[in-house]
Amino acid sequence: MDANQRSALAVTRSLGRQYSEASIITADTMPRALAGASKYSDKYITYPDPSTKPQDFVHWVAEHCKDSYYDLIIPTTEITSQCLLAATQQLPNLPLPFADHKTVMQLADKSKLVQAAEAAGLPVPVSAFFENSSQLPPIEQFAYPIVLKPSLSKIPTQSGWITTTVRIINNQEDLKATLRTDTYLKQHSFMLQEFIPGHGAGLFCLFNKGKPVQFFAHTRLREKPPQGGVSVLSQAAPIDKKLQALTVRLLKAVNWHGAAMVEFRIAEDGTAYLMEINTRFWGSLQLAIDSGVDFPAQLAAIHLGEKVAPTNEYNKDQRLRWLLGDLDSLYIYMKGNYSNKQKLLRIAAFLTPRFRNQRHEVNRLNDIKPFFTELEQYISSLKG
Repeated sequence: MDANQRSALAVTRSLGRQYSEASIITADTMPRALAGASKYSDKYITYPDPSTKPQDFVHWVAEHCKDSYYDLIIPTTEITSQCLLAATQQLPNLPLPFADHKTVMQLADKSKLVQAAEAAGLPVPVSAFFENSSQLPPIEQFAYPIVLKPSLSKIPTQSGWITTTVRIINNQEDLKATLRTDTYLKQHSFMLQEFIPGHGAGLFCLFNKGKPVQFFAHTRLREKPPQGGVSVLSQAAPIDKKLQALTVRLLKAVNWHGAAMVEFRIAEDGTAYLMEINTRFWGSLQLAIDSGVDFPAQLAAIHLGEKVAPTNEYNKDQRLRWLLGDLDSLYIYMKGNYSNKQKLLRIAAFLTPRFRNQRHEVNRLNDIKPFFTELEQYISSLKG
């Protein structure tokens, strides 16, 4: 599912190679999608948009699965996976490779996650929890900067899903403006956290009913936007044993099952504070596969009852480049307030080829049609 996601393309390519005799169906809401264009996709189908018509989407899945049998169904976005997990009465015995809905939401809900992490003994930023903005005390009481985090990244409603935003609040005026613009705070829960100076770090993992199976880490080399965002050039990295120990402690405590991306903030004194957990496959999944850690194949093997051997060593020099995302990042950089020297160096870095240990995420000669689909969508977005 979610076949226009780059992570879905990585899953399709992985399982197409691993299970060559299987029939792989890809699906999304638009007429054409990245994974649907892959040579490993035997058929592409469309479904109602779960972000705007969640009930229609669930009904479609229920009707579709009456006539079709699947060994495994893999959603790759938060909305799609949570829609399906929340509809267990309408969709009994759906073969999803996840923990149950309650466990998933314990991690996906940032407020519940902080409480679970504290109970497991993990460092977390000092946090104050609010059911809605009417519970806020006078804003003069806060010491700035602070971080305002809605409990949910995506809030389900009867008419669709609301996308929320995490904001760094620098002063009283920032907080007033956020309360005016982010109207969902009037009805939905959020927390205020202390701001932790430092840098981000993440760990990617796979668990089987509370037992750790696989870990992987990477470093972001270029992002979109350049100041911090989606990775457009990344490289595999060694696993931080401290982060691994903290991750295992928490995910064992909740009996986690499936894939997860665990994000930390490393403070200036070296303390690793838990920030959030994504309970699905991540955008740069293809880097792990290229490095020798095939998470989709491992996940499928676990679900199908096959033996899974962890990959203890992988290629730390492997890089992954999302070409069109990197082009966007370059464009944003050129418009930014940087010196001419910095811009020339950025152009040179973009144009300098790397012939060893680097692959493109979407455009691959042995499966090139997804890139043509992406390029067509990219050009259409520029015209629009």
